[in-house]
Amino acid sequence: MGRSPGPGDRTAEDVDEAVFDAVEAIPPGRVSTYGAIGRLVGVGPRRVARALSGGGGAAVPWYRVLRADGTPAEAVRVRQLELLAGEGVPLRGSRVDLAAVGWPDERG
Repeated sequence: MGRSPGPGDRTAEDVDEAVFDAVEAIPPGRVSTYGAIGRLVGVGPRRVARALSGGGGAAVPWYRVLRADGTPAEAVRVRQLELLAGEGVPLRGSRVDLAAVGWPDERG
């Protein structure tokens, strides 16, 4: 009898695709964090960042994913803030109010 594949059996491509699928589900005008996406997919936040920075997810709205404190990654800060502002995401300087527009909504 064969066993069902578990999370440890996923390839890097499988993980990347799961990350991209989760990021694509973030509605316009909302944001998420690397950690929240990681919890949905079953990986750590650094693995989410690696998937998004690898270039394979260029077609997904990568800019809707932020650090846990609501700030963008420094390497893409200017472009990310421009794209978020274009979607109407409220910004306070370089920070997004995750309590107001975070996804998935964890406020209950």
